[in-house]
Amino acid sequence: MRISPHIVSDVMTHTVVAVGRDAPFKDIVKLMQEWKVSALPVLAGEGRVIGVVSEADLLLKEEFRDSDPDRSTQLRRLSDLAKAGGMTAADVMSTPAVTVHPDATLAQAARIMAQRKVKRLPVVNDEGLLEGVVSRADLLKVFLRTDGEIAEEIRQEILAPLFPTTPEPVLVNVADGVVTLTGRVGDTSLVPIVARLVRSVEGVVDVDVALSGGMGVRGPG
Repeated sequence: MRISPHIVSDVMTHTVVAVGRDAPFKDIVKLMQEWKVSALPVLAGEGRVIGVVSEADLLLKEEFRDSDPDRSTQLRRLSDLAKAGGMTAADVMSTPAVTVHPDATLAQAARIMAQRKVKRLPVVNDEGLLEGVVSRADLLKVFLRTDGEIAEEIRQEILAPLFPTTPEPVLVNVADGVVTLTGRVGDTSLVPIVARLVRSVEGVVDVDVALSGGMGVRGPG
């Protein structure tokens, strides 16, 4: 049985703007403005990702422009102070880059973004070469799936294998991503499994499973 996890390559942006390690500070700012992005991968050689320059990295130059940090601040923010004086991508980038592979699931990519507090991830192959970029907005694309697409996946990939014969068809209703299942099944011990599998279908917002003979199961999408 194949439950839908989409992977990063399904939603990532393939056309990516990047810079070399010697890119001047102002050129980086211009590229971010032109491409309307908040971070740029920094590449070396044939396209290996060695770091990422973000708006936060660049803004350190402005933060420390007129400041005279005390000794404690200097020690605590030594790397930030070094970036503030940077002139090229290599000077100001964050390294090593936080990246993701194209075959990672969207859930895995979302967890990396949350844990590392980043908005975009360079997508790299096994050699570390850049293949694309995935953003928070890209990860949300699964919620643009139509109710019909979600319902069909549930019928074909969850209900049909689990309940090849039932006293009556299990009815699947999807409205704005909220799934409701009603009907009768022969093996009610499978009801919690159905609820879990339906929640794993991408684009599902919430689940209400009310199959006769088993307790209704409701949970977050």
